[in-house]
Amino acid sequence: MAMSNSLYLLCLLLLLPFSSISAVSIRTLEEKQTHIKLYFHEIISGPNETSFIVAGPNLTSQVFGDIVIFDSALREGPDPSSKLIGLAQGTSISTSQSDSSILSVIYFVFTHGRYNGSTIAIFGRVPASGTAERTVIEGSGLFRMARGYTISSVVNVSSDSFIIEFNFHLLHY
Repeated sequence: MAMSNSLYLLCLLLLLPFSSISAVSIRTLEEKQTHIKLYFHEIISGPNETSFIVAGPNLTSQVFGDIVIFDSALREGPDPSSKLIGLAQGTSISTSQSDSSILSVIYFVFTHGRYNGSTIAIFGRVPASGTAERTVIEGSGLFRMARGYTISSVVNVSSDSFIIEFNFHLLHY
């Protein structure tokens, strides 16, 4: 019996330093707050199209039930020739029978510049007009464990493209 108590005490003493090390490591993580403004450039027709209706009742014009996929440019500014910083990859679904509102999930994949190699994912409803607020659901790289929200609004619409400004308000480690 004395042997098992001694063995138990020895194991406890050996594990104690490891538990305090992990507790110290967790406490040293500092949460950061980051604001990012970028521009989503989507081409909806022509030879360089970046979004496509892949399923739905009418594959030629967006209506209730359509599913759209996209792989569009992220740029520093609203000008199509502004610096490329990454890609916006995702899907949107027309979920409203009464207007053009959609539900979307977008991964912002940073391929150039300060955030190269990092991602931010957002999810939420986009109303038919006005600004949209969506939730940040995850991040990787510099945005590991990201949470927060985005505010987006359409900056420019033409017959073959549109540009959306995104303002990210992030908390991350």
